[in-house]
Amino acid sequence: MADGRPFLSVYGHVTIDQIISVKRFPELNESVDVLSKHTTLGGTGTNIAMTAARLGVPTAICAFVGEDFPFRYEGEMEDSGLIMDEMISVGEYESSQAMVINDAEMKQRVIFYQGPQGSASKLDRMLTGNASRSSFAHFCTGDPDYYISVMEAVAGGPRISFDPAQEVYKMWSGDNIRKALSLSDSLFCNEYEARVIERNLGIKDVMDIEEELVVRTEGERGSTAKINGEIVRIPAIEGRSFADATGAGDAFRAGFYCGLYKGYDVHEALILASATSSFVVEKIGALTNTPRWEEVLERADRYL
Repeated sequence: MADGRPFLSVYGHVTIDQIISVKRFPELNESVDVLSKHTTLGGTGTNIAMTAARLGVPTAICAFVGEDFPFRYEGEMEDSGLIMDEMISVGEYESSQAMVINDAEMKQRVIFYQGPQGSASKLDRMLTGNASRSSFAHFCTGDPDYYISVMEAVAGGPRISFDPAQEVYKMWSGDNIRKALSLSDSLFCNEYEARVIERNLGIKDVMDIEEELVVRTEGERGSTAKINGEIVRIPAIEGRSFADATGAGDAFRAGFYCGLYKGYDVHEALILASATSSFVVEKIGALTNTPRWEEVLERADRYL
């Protein structure tokens, strides 16, 4: 933005990802050989924030990392144009790490170390400066109690998106989901996360939730969204090839915010989100094939 303020502030894990391919998952007490292994910068917070920044959106990352966080990855984040004054290094935890294992059918299993973002409420450090002056604040993986406290602190400022992602399976109770929704304007989830939310809230369909925007991504079938009470279908836009699904949902969210930043309406921004995610799956890693905005527009053109 012209005055240097972030348009978007992102709360989520900054993670070191190890992406591994195997022919099949091992049985109990069995080992299988690794076919390929890639170590990359990742995490939901990183993926959304860096992709948005690379697309030209003034974006702040609001997150905690350990003192072991590699300088080369910090440099990558700075080079993307991220606002990083609220990425804080702490000594209490090592940095978050994820081992992502894909089999030959591209089914995925993940072993995850939370690091400081999963225990942020114990760190006694509120990261609210960037969000309070942003247009949008996006809360994804991390400590539910901490995120609710930040949402409360910045209420009345940014439009708030609640996106618990894979943490909804193990960290978000029904009570915390309700509290976060009461402080949010939007909900993002995939179809599997939607089922957990539905079960925890005792509802039949996440589309019954009273938010201005509810988005449920559905893989190759595209997405379903409720925009101010109206249900719309968002098409899946195909890429040139498929190599790895890691980070596709994060790219979708980044593309959505870029669409809004560029002046498109919510429905159009969701189509642009679908086009953005279609590039990421073409290569291994969530941040290895970030498109230029002109490429996103070209791929989305016939759907707009």
